[in-house]
Amino acid sequence: MGAVTATARTPKQDRSRATRQRLLEAAVACLAERGWAGSTVAVVAERAGVSRGAAQHHFPTREDLFTGAIEFVAEQWLAALREHAHALPREGVPRTHAVVGMVVELYTGPIFRAALHLWVAAANEEQLRPRVTALESRIGREAHRLAVEMLDADEAVTGVRETVQATLDMARGLGLANLLSDDSARRAGIVREWSAVLDGVLRRGI
Repeated sequence: MGAVTATARTPKQDRSRATRQRLLEAAVACLAERGWAGSTVAVVAERAGVSRGAAQHHFPTREDLFTGAIEFVAEQWLAALREHAHALPREGVPRTHAVVGMVVELYTGPIFRAALHLWVAAANEEQLRPRVTALESRIGREAHRLAVEMLDADEAVTGVRETVQATLDMARGLGLANLLSDDSARRAGIVREWSAVLDGVLRRGI
């Protein structure tokens, strides 16, 4: 009987996970397109094709939904980055350039656009600020750790840690520049030149 019950419960659990994922993906899309003010639980629920009650069952508050959405999509992106790491050039400037390009892609895509709206809202809403601050810190640490891993960087060497972090900060700045207009042409040149600078710093310990 126990086995039958567990088997019967599986489709319901699958539907619940699917509903949750649709809500998270819809929340990110709404934030990127409408900003915080235009992204309500009702709007997200409609976009996800579920009832508002179902949305609130998974995410009791608006803050739960949107911080969960950014975390979910960021984790997906970081996981995809790890999977693609094996296809990177083996060493030298080509590998460094590829890693910098992948990092910049994160900060010029819809994830960053959605996250930025959440960060701005957190600056004005006290109930949201602690959660967003903690989330941004966690994602930032993981992005830095992953960049170090993919670059095979030795942070014991003077200047390496700071330069890797500068890469992330630069990528964030390029993401901001890309919000109002397509900055891809200028960005490509910056990525190319910065990759050479970063590679020079990485080779100090060799």
